[in-house]
Amino acid sequence: MSRPLNDHDAIRAQLMDAAEEMVRARGAINLSLSEVAAACGMSQSSFYRYFLSKEAFFEAIAGRWFEELNQIMEEVVASDLPPREKLFQFFARRVAVKRARFEADPALFKANMDLGEEHWEVIRGYVDLADHYMAMILGEAMAEGYFPGYDLDHVVSLTNLMVQPFCNPTVMMDMIRIATPDNLRIVIDTLFEGLAVHQAASSDATNVTALRAIS
Repeated sequence: MSRPLNDHDAIRAQLMDAAEEMVRARGAINLSLSEVAAACGMSQSSFYRYFLSKEAFFEAIAGRWFEELNQIMEEVVASDLPPREKLFQFFARRVAVKRARFEADPALFKANMDLGEEHWEVIRGYVDLADHYMAMILGEAMAEGYFPGYDLDHVVSLTNLMVQPFCNPTVMMDMIRIATPDNLRIVIDTLFEGLAVHQAASSDATNVTALRAIS
């Protein structure tokens, strides 16, 4: 159960809501703190009672956007699911949230992506956190014998390459029709099974080359 908001929390939320309305109405360009403050009936100097800086304000907005997504990642990583299913749920549950947000208000969704690009230094930490959690799942898979012959960094890079429509919101907006659970399942299965086949084929090719060299 969420804790009740005190006055300070309520005003912080009101300021973030006002910023969201501005972003929805005109996009993310040149969002002004003075305008946000005025929309809530306060001066810019009063604004800084609730957010110490512009950076702190955008960090709070980003935190609100990522809160549910981070909770999903933590729950999935802590679960007892097998690694393959865990990786599927890691992406499937988050893309469902993003899809719902996109379908509810495509213009706001895109504006938030633009806002994120403007403040990439804030967003980077959340992206790195997702990679960290994903690496934990892939590490569990490797401990069970998956991805033989590959190091973890390589598997993380390949996974990121394959799942872009299911984790990158900007890509997802253009590929929303194919970013489905069924297609995600195919991608995850291909990752787990395809790398093993590729490694086996590479080993066979190496063995053939070695035999030719000594024959």
